[in-house]
Amino acid sequence: MAHRKSSNAGGPPPDHTPPTEAPTTEEHAVLTAVSPTVHTVDISDLLPADSPRSVQEDDEHVRTLAESDAPLPPVIVHAGTLRLIDGTHRVHAARLRGQTTIPARFYEGPDDGAFVLAVASNVRHGLPLSRAERLTAAERVLDSHPHWSDRAVAQVTGLSATTIGKLRQKCATGQEQQLHTRIGRDGRARPVDGADGRERAAAFLRRHPDASLRQVAQAAGISPGTARDVRRRLQRSEDPLPPRLRRRTGGAAQADPPRPPERTGRRPSGPTLAALMRDPSLRHTQTGRLLLKLLDNRLLSQAESERLIAGLPPHSLSGLSAAARECAQVWLDFSRRLEERG
Repeated sequence: MAHRKSSNAGGPPPDHTPPTEAPTTEEHAVLTAVSPTVHTVDISDLLPADSPRSVQEDDEHVRTLAESDAPLPPVIVHAGTLRLIDGTHRVHAARLRGQTTIPARFYEGPDDGAFVLAVASNVRHGLPLSRAERLTAAERVLDSHPHWSDRAVAQVTGLSATTIGKLRQKCATGQEQQLHTRIGRDGRARPVDGADGRERAAAFLRRHPDASLRQVAQAAGISPGTARDVRRRLQRSEDPLPPRLRRRTGGAAQADPPRPPERTGRRPSGPTLAALMRDPSLRHTQTGRLLLKLLDNRLLSQAESERLIAGLPPHSLSGLSAAARECAQVWLDFSRRLEERG
């Protein structure tokens, strides 16, 4: 068992500098979920870190730390698992010094925030992360927190917001493209595409003219203030888009946006999947995001089906047909199990 001897550290030590800009609510929760109390922990009880570094240990850096007369700053440890989050080199240096214990502060936040904290900690102090390591880390942060703004991810990874934006496009998935909002560094949710949000709100209001502003905002992924403006424009028979956003409709208000192409097979219809994509309990959890991505990747429009079939070599058709049937059977079995659970 880990030996934990607590002492009042009087606040965070110098090795964990808080961000200089106002963080998002969720980012702030991750970066500040480290207890200021310092414990003494048995080194043998610590689990290896999930580190953003490609090379886990730099021998020269370890020797430099071990030979210094200065006390080693506390490492950061996940409270639930005793897995190292930050401080691998300090642990190895402590072993070289002949120590069996090391001072530690405990992280008590969400599990998916541990890697974010590891990246932020390694960016702010100690042996610098290489650009390649930061890019790889940024991909993981984007995957686990796709609703964070480019500036929020940039602040954590030590990259520019422009670089994060390009990386987001490169790593974009069907599931990410369905996320209509991102959380900025001030904690406010904003639509990725203001025009799309207004068009969704206009379509929703035409179908549900008596809906509250809160209902419109939630359905369209926009703010209540924007929902109010869209409603007023429609009441005046105006375009729901202000002039600065009129880029796809040519300035004229449309009726309901065109429906997505019909989906084939027994898989979920387009509107059904779109509704699931808006469910925060699915899109903000790792399991939910994975399932939505799998579903979206397996939906084919009629046009897509015809194009794919026309471009396939004849000798592969029977094998692909069998594979498609096997895939359909897997999803059918999965659907039955969901119904049985419900």
